[in-house]
Amino acid sequence: MARPSSTSRIPATPHPVMIALAIANVVAQIGIAVTGSVVRVTGSGLGCPTWPNCNPGSLIPVAHPELQPLHQWIEFGNRLLGVVVVVVAIACLLGALTTRPRRRRLTVLAALMPAGVLAQGVIGGITVLAGLSWWSVMPHFLASMVLVWLSVLLVSAAREGDAPATPAVPGAVRGLVAVSTAVLAALLIAGTLVTAAGPHAGDAATPRLDVAVPGLASLHADVLFLYLGTLVGLGFALRAVGAPATLGRRFGVLVAVVLAQGALGGIQYALGVPELLVSLHVLGAGLVTAAASSVWSGTTTRPVPATSTTPTTTTDADQRPLADATADRP
Repeated sequence: MARPSSTSRIPATPHPVMIALAIANVVAQIGIAVTGSVVRVTGSGLGCPTWPNCNPGSLIPVAHPELQPLHQWIEFGNRLLGVVVVVVAIACLLGALTTRPRRRRLTVLAALMPAGVLAQGVIGGITVLAGLSWWSVMPHFLASMVLVWLSVLLVSAAREGDAPATPAVPGAVRGLVAVSTAVLAALLIAGTLVTAAGPHAGDAATPRLDVAVPGLASLHADVLFLYLGTLVGLGFALRAVGAPATLGRRFGVLVAVVLAQGALGGIQYALGVPELLVSLHVLGAGLVTAAASSVWSGTTTRPVPATSTTPTTTTDADQRPLADATADRP
């Protein structure tokens, strides 16, 4: 008789618990991006001038004649929150590994969470050692948005099965979603360029990108209007093909957060980039990325995994694949 594997003796992760862990991971990834912006706007980026220690020879802040205690503790607090992100990411991986039956897509996405956090830690260390140079801060933020995107896909994987994806909308619509995603990536990059040239460097002595802010802000606004244009086209396309109501609601959330984020960005620029609005704008970037990822994942469907508490089929017409939905049309 074959001996049971070591993992088979570990209690299986309940389906609702896996979903809760995945959602907590989304919150953690967006949250650490926001707290990072707080570090930047308060000028606390070099409150801990070394990495991984806060000060030479000390993991925690210590009195230093050249460092303000508040700046030290803000930066140290952000690093402590990074530990929380690591714990949540590892919990997601352990939850995926103990899901029964084991699901490859869920496990791969869950494994990307601690790997991504580790990569972020390395980038963060380089950023500190580089003196918060703008070219090191940009990938630090963009990597956070990639992790937010993947975290939302992890939530979808936790809720769905591992069967081959069935299109919920035609290929042309999925292509338009892909185009809008590429434009969103360009929008985020343009935003980081504005930040790189702006006043909030994280430390008063940090040199900024030597490009006029008004020109970069105009570029950022132009890409925003391009993104809004792709969303208008996508909205008409979803309506034309009779997309599932669930996907329509996700798209509505995306439009709402994009409009709010655009309005916030305009107000922020007009008021001279106040610190509070900067952090809110980073929060908005995370929410836009999460909403866009949700729309992306909603363009396909997979059967819900069979568990003792989860039915193997669903009668919700909103979740039916395109082939089933169109079969009911006269």
